[in-house]
Amino acid sequence: MLRVGVNGYGTIGKRVADALAAQPDMKVAGVAKRTPNFEATAAHRAGYAVHAVGDAAPFAEADIPVAGDLDDLVAVSDVVVDCTPAGVGARNREVYEAHDTPALYQGGEDAEAVGASFNARANYDEIARGDAEHVRVVSCNTTGLSRVLTPLAEAYGVEKTRATLVRRGGDPGQSDRGPINDILPDPVTVPSHHGPDVNTVLPDLDIDTMGVTVPATLMHLHSVNVTLESDVDAEAIRETLADESRIFMVPEHARVAGPGHLKELAKDAGRPRGDLWENCVWEESIATEGRDLYFFQAIHQESDVVPENVDAIRALVGDADAAESVVRTNRALGVGRFDAPTDRVATTGGAAASADD
Repeated sequence: MLRVGVNGYGTIGKRVADALAAQPDMKVAGVAKRTPNFEATAAHRAGYAVHAVGDAAPFAEADIPVAGDLDDLVAVSDVVVDCTPAGVGARNREVYEAHDTPALYQGGEDAEAVGASFNARANYDEIARGDAEHVRVVSCNTTGLSRVLTPLAEAYGVEKTRATLVRRGGDPGQSDRGPINDILPDPVTVPSHHGPDVNTVLPDLDIDTMGVTVPATLMHLHSVNVTLESDVDAEAIRETLADESRIFMVPEHARVAGPGHLKELAKDAGRPRGDLWENCVWEESIATEGRDLYFFQAIHQESDVVPENVDAIRALVGDADAAESVVRTNRALGVGRFDAPTDRVATTGGAAASADD
């Protein structure tokens, strides 16, 4: 059993912790929090050992028992997953290195600062064969693009990709984000950072991206145009993407109009927090004209990187090959299934980790 520490228990961290607790070969060593907010309380109630980053006194005042500090968590962990805000992870690196503990970072960190980027579908084997001890799991949008472009490149060859990313203004809990009533080119320059980020895991892919931010919180929406190396019909593309375990082909009969319906679908299926770990590609949006392919996909920014973090741990420690890891992760979480019983939600959290981990 790999003992994994989670530094940061916010939007991504709490989901990663629950995903780790559900794995048959992993155990949550504990979680680290800077402030004793409602998420820290939730971590304690879930059975995770809470470690204070900085002053522990406020945790005692909030009746949250503290198992130690960040150094203590790193010391008892085989791997640490850093889920702190962008830029903080890079500063934490020296703590992990002091303990010779491998670490994962999130997509908000600078790719060059970490040194290696990861996506399970794109470069699992490359990371597993390498000797990196610090790996960055690419961002939600980059994860979504890499997942869908890799099988297309393998099956048909990709000459050029152009993608417009319509991005949510903030997560549901980010009341300080916007815009409130506007549509912003973000950035106004071309390309956006997403294309270069895809190239950190798919270096040979020719891709241009543009970003737009809108007053929404649910999901991102991608409009994708791929010029393939040969003519192909839309049905062949549908079959190729349908074979991917982390791509959900949204059927026409479901009458899913947009991310709002997708989130309702996830909640009705009993998904924890209404999460959608998969790319959601509308079947009926897939169209081809000669070598040009067009489609829409939605990306749940709060959760699509969660299974990638689990796989990245196995790649980092050499515990499984890509296919084996993805199957393990998917099975434990219920990725690809929308018929999971609602009581599975209660067994996916921290109950698998005792308070003295």
